[in-house]
Amino acid sequence: MRYPILPSLYRDIIFKGIKFTRQSFSLIPFSIQETLELEINGQVSRCGNTFYIQYMLDVNLETIVLPAWRLAPSRRDELWRMTCFEFFIAIKYKPQYWEYNISPSGDWNVYVMDGYRQLGMREETRIKRLPFELQKKSKSVSLELAINLDPIIESKMPIEVGIASIIQRPNGQQTYWALVHPRPEADFHLREGFVLEF
Repeated sequence: MRYPILPSLYRDIIFKGIKFTRQSFSLIPFSIQETLELEINGQVSRCGNTFYIQYMLDVNLETIVLPAWRLAPSRRDELWRMTCFEFFIAIKYKPQYWEYNISPSGDWNVYVMDGYRQLGMREETRIKRLPFELQKKSKSVSLELAINLDPIIESKMPIEVGIASIIQRPNGQQTYWALVHPRPEADFHLREGFVLEF
């Protein structure tokens, strides 16, 4: 089943009209007990000031919980309480950073923080919408989006990126996935986890 959120013209420009130099990534579970016979891979890139990311979740969908697709997706809080895709963008050498939350339900949110872990946390009002495309199959989920960073970051500014996911099991347990886990606790906000640079 396919849920297009990207306008077709926008998607054609971003995915076909712009040549991205994409970096591949793989997310690792915080605990070996969280593997669930699951893999999360993807690609990420920045072309000019357009940021592109694709998640590929390979898993038997019966072993995880995906929020039901909403007929009218909207900006919502606490998406992390269920299966959720996340990424973080920071300007290099600056404490401020942005947190992007994307739910398989179609809901989304973007927050800006002045420093580590909710310092001055607020919705990023300069971002009005977050178009993405979700595709579900029996043993996979893929999510793609391309966003214009101009409202929040100048194109000449180097950025650091962290990528993460929260995957919920049918028993309600949450599992935590990221590029790296720098500390004994799962914490996606640690700057040491923003290991990709563009």
